[in-house]
Amino acid sequence: MAKDIYHNQVKNALIKEGWEITHDPLIVQFGGVESKIDLGAEKLIGAQKNGQRIAIEIKTFISNSAIYDFHLALGQYLNYRLALDAQESERILYLAIPHDIYDTFFLLPFTQAAIERHQLHLIVYHPQKETIIKWQN
Repeated sequence: MAKDIYHNQVKNALIKEGWEITHDPLIVQFGGVESKIDLGAEKLIGAQKNGQRIAIEIKTFISNSAIYDFHLALGQYLNYRLALDAQESERILYLAIPHDIYDTFFLLPFTQAAIERHQLHLIVYHPQKETIIKWQN
């Protein structure tokens, strides 16, 4: 499967924030299905040997329909979270989205309700600046 067009920008933004990219992609197998999550990363916290571990699914939302893209991203996110819960339950899954789609579509009441209902974790990124604007848990 092809990488999203902003894959490297998000990867660089995470590295700038002190994350070590441990998997590109992170492959998780569960229930006879193999899932390839875009990135796996780890950040050591203080002197801890086992730091915070995350998985990131990167989305661009560049089709003509934001709701269509959201349906695909949400389904993928929920399936990946199921697989992670079974295989790497300590790893937190994030959906990475561009800031412009966050500032429009993701602030709509419908999208906010879906985020809350499905307990989505978001990373809002700026692709041109290769920066993380917001972490939402």
